[in-house]
Amino acid sequence: MSDPRLKPVFDSLKEQMEKAVDHAASEFTKIRAGKAHPSMLDAVKVDYYGQLVPINQVASVNTPDARTIAIQPWEKPMLQAIEKGIIISNLGFNPTNDGTVIRVVLPPLTEERRKEIVKKVKGESENAKVAIRNIRKDINEQVKKLQKDGLAEDEAKSAEQQVQKTTDTFIKKIDDLTAAKEAEVMHV
Repeated sequence: MSDPRLKPVFDSLKEQMEKAVDHAASEFTKIRAGKAHPSMLDAVKVDYYGQLVPINQVASVNTPDARTIAIQPWEKPMLQAIEKGIIISNLGFNPTNDGTVIRVVLPPLTEERRKEIVKKVKGESENAKVAIRNIRKDINEQVKKLQKDGLAEDEAKSAEQQVQKTTDTFIKKIDDLTAAKEAEVMHV
């Protein structure tokens, strides 16, 4: 690839595919695998004086042990709003409020529930792969456009092969992330 017009195309390709992998990894952290993690509550929004804000903006969220998430609100009146936010977030958590701290105890996972979670992991994995394939398609269209604008045919073919190699590399990254998450979920 000696044509300088291809460099920004490939820079964009790698950047977009990295974002797709990072997004998949962040989605995987939201899927619980038996161990408590503060990011499990990232999707929870709390009514803070009429505004819906993320839970981590009104409380500290930590994990005192492997199966408990503790939420310490910065303002005592926020206890009920945080509890309500967790319940309506539909994450399947049952918070307990002791008047100062809200605790979410994660029940142990059944085999059936683990299999459901693995299905969810595979669904997220497939979404990431589709995103990567769409990026590949867009980049290949950009290469074809450059070819119409005077890019040599052998340069275009070489570029398309490079795009496919890059796509394969990022699909493998998604597969590796998926396998690691599935192992984590199925580990008893």
